[in-house]
Amino acid sequence: MACLFGDIKNIGTTGASQMTAQQDRLSIKGVEASRKLAERDLPEMGKYKGIITSVSRAKRMDPAVIAAIISRETRAGAVQQNGWGDNGNAFGLMQVDKRYHTPVGAWDSEQHVAQATNILIGFITEIKAKFPLWSQEQCFKGGISAYNAGVGNVRTYDHMDVGTTGEDYANDVVARAQWFKSQGY
Repeated sequence: MACLFGDIKNIGTTGASQMTAQQDRLSIKGVEASRKLAERDLPEMGKYKGIITSVSRAKRMDPAVIAAIISRETRAGAVQQNGWGDNGNAFGLMQVDKRYHTPVGAWDSEQHVAQATNILIGFITEIKAKFPLWSQEQCFKGGISAYNAGVGNVRTYDHMDVGTTGEDYANDVVARAQWFKSQGY
């Protein structure tokens, strides 16, 4: 099954910033740090592979991207309090923000992952409308950035992560997704 939104392997990425790499006290940054962070989340991510696969098929979204967002947002569920993060504003594996959406399902459910994937797809669609000359892969990456900081934050392709958490959200997620793809996601 092909992803409707582009090929994650064809998206250039600078990977994680030093700030993001510091989560695990890594002395490296960039793509290498993103891969190391994703690798550390892989054992826990296995719990959700069935859900990720099911949602990816239904939504025609790359399962590696869903896994990468789960890795980035909650370290595969490890950094939440009863399913909540971001000071009680974000819910579930993919951290749906209650200030903008009404979370559905249990924090680790297929219903939640489907909702969050629909939100991501909505952002990709909005980026396509905002930047009609961007390639499919550029819109894919822009939608990933918007998932974290909103469509209004994406102003240029090269600086789309300015204003995102860690100033690296899309680049880190893309690098993690490329690694998860190599692991069968």
